[in-house]
Amino acid sequence: MADDVRTHYELYPYPHYPLLASVRRCDTYALNLTAVWARFNGALPPPEAQRILIAGCGSFSPYPFSLANPHAAITALDLSERSLRRARLHCLLHGRTNVTFCRGDLLDAPLTGGPFGLIDAYGVLHHLDDPLAGLKALAGRLAPGGVLRLMVYSRYARREEESIRRAFRLLGITDPAAARRLITRAKPGSRLRRFVEASDEAAFDNGLADALLHPRVHTFRVGGLLDLVRQSGLEPLLFAHHDALEDVGLEAGRLTALEASRRSPGNFILYAGRNVSGPCPVDRGSLVMLNPCLSRAVAPFSLGAVHIAPRLGGATPVLTRTERALLRGLRNPKPWDALSPACRALLPAYREALFLLQFRR
Repeated sequence: MADDVRTHYELYPYPHYPLLASVRRCDTYALNLTAVWARFNGALPPPEAQRILIAGCGSFSPYPFSLANPHAAITALDLSERSLRRARLHCLLHGRTNVTFCRGDLLDAPLTGGPFGLIDAYGVLHHLDDPLAGLKALAGRLAPGGVLRLMVYSRYARREEESIRRAFRLLGITDPAAARRLITRAKPGSRLRRFVEASDEAAFDNGLADALLHPRVHTFRVGGLLDLVRQSGLEPLLFAHHDALEDVGLEAGRLTALEASRRSPGNFILYAGRNVSGPCPVDRGSLVMLNPCLSRAVAPFSLGAVHIAPRLGGATPVLTRTERALLRGLRNPKPWDALSPACRALLPAYREALFLLQFRR
């Protein structure tokens, strides 16, 4: 990755959450390696795959990944030493100690090794000189059956920001103070004023810099994204942006239709895999288990219904007292044949939501 991108993140580490900001473990359920592996392989991850790489970890991601995977070996890689220092401090303040921090470029294979059962590249590829080279480098570090989560900018979701970013570069605006001076002079109803008023991140220098002052940005149409994934040797498995359909082909068709009218539901989030085995094909003879991140959420002392933020596109089930009581019995793997009718009725929706894991014996 070019030096200008490294310099950008040394100046403006991103995101810039307060160091005491915390998340509930139940809200990290989609980051759990065991759950993700079981979803796409119908099995539990083997010991050699119980490693996670966060490529371009920024200043925050290692904390929720460690919370979701307290027993996994996690490598957090970033170009920016300043981002890594803040991420390391955030982890230490919250008692997270299973993360190894590494400064460098994701194209430099010896830095991180592998193989990894789960790689996260959230908001990274669109800042590379060559996104395909970057994705190929990451794909090569996946274990067989491994899964990579990526987020990239959608061409049409980011259209307003990109027009402003390009205008700022033409005007030589390279720092938040200069950007804010121009914003104060922008007319009400102008593109710039509309963006700033609608953006929570624009209120903070680091967020404003990431959105409008970044030196390198690529945007993608859905067809180009899927081509990129396939050229890297990976298989698209699941879109996870807001309201995404579970079937990759159907969701790609829906997105293509939206793009024909220059629309998008937001930036693209996609899970892709390397030689995955596919979900557990049959019920009988399988085992069912609660996502480990939800153990505390189903505890009997929880008051009222438990609402868990959606992370895979669709809405998540609300956990009432009745559902929590059923799920508590699945904290340890249980044969499908031994499930009560009520548990079997919950299984399809809860498996799709990644609240329950189903895998072969």
